[in-house]
Order: sequence, then structure tokens, then C-alpha cells
Amino acid sequence: MNRKIVFRNLAIVAALLLVIYAFSYFTNDKRGFESVDTSVAIAQLDSDNVTEAQIDDREQQIRLWLKEGNDATSGKTEIIAKYPEAASEQLFDTVQSKGLESYNTTVSQESWFTSLLLFVLPMVILLGIFFFVMSRMQGGGRGGVMGFGKSKAKQLSKDMPTTTFGDVAGADEAVEELYEIKDFLQNPARYQALGAKIPKGVLLYGPPGTGKTLLARAVAGEAGVPFFTISGSDFVE
Repeated sequence: MNRKIVFRNLAIVAALLLVIYAFSYFTNDKRGFESVDTSVAIAQLDSDNVTEAQIDDREQQIRLWLKEGNDATSGKTEIIAKYPEAASEQLFDTVQSKGLESYNTTVSQESWFTSLLLFVLPMVILLGIFFFVMSRMQGGGRGGVMGFGKSKAKQLSKDMPTTTFGDVAGADEAVEELYEIKDFLQNPARYQALGAKIPKGVLLYGPPGTGKTLLARAVAGEAGVPFFTISGSDFVE
């Protein structure tokens, strides 16, 4: 695989991961809070070392703002702890009975952007894996699945082909008809000066093996222009 393509894909993946990390970091409202055990949070309430409290009912967690930090809270004055659902009512009663400066209970709601991201991201990942696997399975083709619809024509170098009209035998009338096409390709300025336009194409018709491809190669060889070849099935695609 081309190194440029590999590096480009890695850069895209890295950019996506960076965006996801930045989104999760800036939307994380737990920054600045020290995570502690539930027993530590209850001990701070029992010792009247709490000024404010907030119970996040949906996340089953409690945030406490302390009067002063201590060893149990690693010196932090803002702590957060989880609690079991069965203890939510008892915890609320405890907070209410402590006569804090303020306490609050919140039931957070996911933003529409988060909901959309959680819905779309798995689909994007699955589609990416699907196309990657399919392209690997059909890697023998030009570009695999992603190469569908692309031209499969092969361009030969300008010094190819070396076939000339002298190599064509038994088709003098066809050669005579194609000579003007060859001259047009070889000297287009002469015809353009007269206002002539290049023909859309020339259809060579006949059974297999009658020299159609040889004639086409001879025209390109005589005119010194590149020769393009494509199979009939690829042309239909």
C-alpha cells in the first residue's frame, strides 16, 4: 500500500481521536473534583466539614465542597463519590439534616449533540470496517470496492506502440479510410486552421480476429500519440 495513503489515513484517525478526546475533556464536569470512596464522603458529612453539597441523582454521585481539606481527601476541598441506588434517600436525609449553606439535587439530561454522536459514531465505525474489509477482499481489482466506476484504461508510453500501417495486411481500404484520422492526430493545427473539428470517434466493426485492434494501434503508431486500451466489459461499466 502507498505510504502516503497510509499516513493520510493514520492522520485522519488521529484527528478524529483528538476531536473525541477534546470533546470528552471539555464536557467533563468532574474536572477539579477528587474522587473518593463513599465512606470518606459520609465521614466528611458526619464531621460537619461540608459547606455545600450536590446530589447527581442520575449518575448516583454526590459532590461535596469542604471547609478544609485533609489526608482522606488528599488535601482537596472539592470531592466526589458514588453511592448505591438503595442509599439515595438516606443520603439525601443526611445532607438535609446537616444544615449546610446550600445543597441541591440534579437530574442531568444528555445534550442533543451527545445523543447524536452516540448514535452516528458506531454507524460510521461499522461502515468504515465494512468498506475496509470489502476493499481487502477485492484487493486484486484496481482500488477494490473504492475503485468501482473508475476507468480501467491503460495508457502506453508515447513511444508505444510501434505498429504502423505497413504491419497491416489485407485491409487496404480500411487503412486508406484511417489515413486521414492519422493525419488529423499528427497535424491537428492544419485542420483547425480550416475550422475542422476532431471527430468524436471511429467505430471499427467486425468479427474477432479481423485486425480491429491492430488497425487502432497502427493509427496511434503512425501519428505518434498514446494508445489507450480497455476491454469491452470495462467500457460498459
